[in-house]
Amino acid sequence: MTAIKHALQRDIFTPNDERLLSIVNVCKAGKKKRNCFLCATVTTERPVQVNVVKVKKSDKGDFYKRQTAWALRDLAVVDAKDAVKENPEFDLHFDKVYKWVASSTTEKNTFISCIWKLNQRYLRKKIDFINVSAQLLEESVPSGENQSVTGGDEEAVDEYQELNAREEQDIEIMMEGCEYAISNAEAFAEKLSRELQVLDGANIQSIMASEKQVNILMTLLDEALKEVDQIELKLSSYEEMLQSVKEQMDQISESNHLIHLSNTNNVKLLSEIEFLVNHMDLAKGHIKALQEGDLASSRGIEACTNAADALLQCMNVALRPGHDMLYAVKQQQQRFSDLREQFARRLASHLNNVFVQQGHDQSSTLAQHSIELTLPNHHPFHRDLLRYAKLMEWLKSTDYGKYEGLTKNYMDYLSRLYEREIKDFFEVAKIKMTGTTKEGKKFATLPRKESAVKQETESLHGSSGKLTGSTSSLNKLSVQSSGNRRSQSSSLLDMGNMSASDLDVADRTKFDKIFEQVLSELEPLCLAEQDFISKFFKLQQHQSMGTTMNEVEEMDGGTLSRPHNSGVPQAISSEKDMIRQMMIKIFRSIEPELNNLIALGDKIDSFNSLYMLVKMSHHVWTAQNVDPASFLSTTLGNVLVTVKRNFDKCISNQIKQMEEVKISKKSKVGILTFVAEFEEFAALAESIFKNAERRGDLDKAYIKLIRSVFINVEKVANESQKTPRDVVMMENFHHIFATLSRLKISCLEAEKKEAKQKYTDHLQSYVIYSLGQPLEKLNHFFEGVEARVAQGIREEEVSYQLAFNKQELRKVIKEYPGKEVKKGLDNLYKKVDKHLCEEENLLQVVWHSMQDEFIRQYKHFEGLIARCYPGSGVTMEFTIQDILDYCSSIAQSH
Repeated sequence: MTAIKHALQRDIFTPNDERLLSIVNVCKAGKKKRNCFLCATVTTERPVQVNVVKVKKSDKGDFYKRQTAWALRDLAVVDAKDAVKENPEFDLHFDKVYKWVASSTTEKNTFISCIWKLNQRYLRKKIDFINVSAQLLEESVPSGENQSVTGGDEEAVDEYQELNAREEQDIEIMMEGCEYAISNAEAFAEKLSRELQVLDGANIQSIMASEKQVNILMTLLDEALKEVDQIELKLSSYEEMLQSVKEQMDQISESNHLIHLSNTNNVKLLSEIEFLVNHMDLAKGHIKALQEGDLASSRGIEACTNAADALLQCMNVALRPGHDMLYAVKQQQQRFSDLREQFARRLASHLNNVFVQQGHDQSSTLAQHSIELTLPNHHPFHRDLLRYAKLMEWLKSTDYGKYEGLTKNYMDYLSRLYEREIKDFFEVAKIKMTGTTKEGKKFATLPRKESAVKQETESLHGSSGKLTGSTSSLNKLSVQSSGNRRSQSSSLLDMGNMSASDLDVADRTKFDKIFEQVLSELEPLCLAEQDFISKFFKLQQHQSMGTTMNEVEEMDGGTLSRPHNSGVPQAISSEKDMIRQMMIKIFRSIEPELNNLIALGDKIDSFNSLYMLVKMSHHVWTAQNVDPASFLSTTLGNVLVTVKRNFDKCISNQIKQMEEVKISKKSKVGILTFVAEFEEFAALAESIFKNAERRGDLDKAYIKLIRSVFINVEKVANESQKTPRDVVMMENFHHIFATLSRLKISCLEAEKKEAKQKYTDHLQSYVIYSLGQPLEKLNHFFEGVEARVAQGIREEEVSYQLAFNKQELRKVIKEYPGKEVKKGLDNLYKKVDKHLCEEENLLQVVWHSMQDEFIRQYKHFEGLIARCYPGSGVTMEFTIQDILDYCSSIAQSH
């Protein structure tokens, strides 16, 4: 590279008065590799011009030639591509972007560094250097191969400093005074040397002339030194005088320090004593309230509450270091502990007595609720106990053992009390339910002994959530005549061995009201008790308990844990869990009683599961909106599962009975029983599920039932012997379509369209099949005519065929006078009337369709006569108007 630089300097740049400062071997990025050199140069004449020159070898390769040159002031951006990794590529942004690839990263960095220094030295406009290491821009141009071929030129560039304007002006003035300054430099230099010697001599003379003034200045300095010595003597005497004063002041300062220290200690001691007296002194009134305060009166409870809070503050005071070593402090703390223990014991005993006393008072009110379907109100009990809520909070924070004991005693007592109340409440509900039948309505108002009621209800409903009515004991459905079909017992209503005649809308409405009243009574009872528990036992204030209960017992043992069948016992870790476990213990009888009540309602009438599903879903939804994890929400959710199973079982039993239907071989089918019963079921369900939350369950049931109805209608139609298949399909699907159109069940829109299509198709099929060919010979004649035309004979030439001439046509037409046609239509009407049932009232619809079909055949025959026998004057012996009159007369006569 050094030889190349020498060659370029000699051959290219020296003739142009330029110096080569840096060189890099490059090629254009992305093209075939054709090497060239980028050179950084400066001119030797002033003002200095800095250029970037592109040099490449000639085509023959024997010399270099200058190809392109750019002024450095036109360079806008130098992009090194990557400031961290080594990358030989770089871009120079002149009038356009030039992309280069250097032969090595070192050459690229050296060239960029040279460009940066030239920019800093010669240009006011600074070039943007991007993706260039900051360390590279601070370095100087390295020596070695990049040394200028002119021997130190590059170093001269580094040392050169440009003259400022003042220096240039002085040099110009000096050179103007000597005309030969430029032409004869030696003479000019000699002149400047002579002038410098003259100036030096003048300077020495000036110094010698000022010797007298220097002597005077020295004299003044000597006098000043004497004055300083005198001042120092006076200061020494003053210092000796002040020394004794300093010793006296030190003694006074030491004495003051001891006084201040003593005062500070006294203040601190007084502060500590005041702190202990103010924070660890309990008023006599508070002590008396804790020892003798009346816990039965409101004033006494308030006094005890204030005293307990004051005691707690004294016990929880944050003592300062060393206080716990004082005997008086230890004695006071022991006194506080004794007071706390004494009051906690007295409070726990009193509250247990309150629980027992309130229990007796509450039990006395059960009799008035034994007949009515209501639960006793516990609000007075809760109101009286809530007066002790703050004391319970105090007990919880000071003596958790007694707090836990009170909690267990409360649950034990309340669980027995609520169990009696809920049991009596559900017995009354069961009596009212079993008295809903017409024969047993008197039982709704007659109180019974508990054992008798229990025996009766157990015999009625059996195990919880199970239908005891065996499907094998259900009577098989039979298809009866249209006159007595409605008098037969409904299989869909004949659930639990109870006939439909014994159940009516009033009974179901009454059951719905009873069930709703049961849920409406239970819901506020549970919510009120949960609200009381959270307030009284202070289970709302903190997210988690500070003390974990190590003792875990079974539910029937009276603690706050999960039931013993839930797996490994778990300690209660949150206050929400504690509330839920307390509610489970207190109301452990609600879920089994509800399941027994549901089983009884389902046994009375399986359709009651519809009412129960709607009501239970609504109450579950309401409870979940309040608190999804609450006891009420969880319990009702579990019961809702049982109700949903009963509902699914009801639908399955209906489908099973449809599949087991049998038809009579001696009577016509008519509207199938399960079709009519589906109508009754859908009408009832729509009235029950109006605006219900669990509408989706009913829609799924609808889909199952309607598909089963479709399948079994077709099955019965295929098995029918007396009634034509098309009639069975037509009448029943017409009835289904009318039902779905009336009820407007959105999820069955597709089935409604399918029912209409089946009805239309089978109506058309029955009309065509029953009507057949009323003009049989005439029909055979024209079939032969159409056969000849199909063989290629022109229509107007058919009359020349021997078997199909005009005489043969007239002979066939004479066999069908109007009287015979009317007689045939009358027989057809009687046949259709025998097939169709009266309930669906489709006779006139079918007869009108047959009339249209007959007229269509008549027009077809007339058209063939007009085309094949033109001008013959042959016509039928009856007209379309005659057909209309015949059909109308026949319909009216029957």
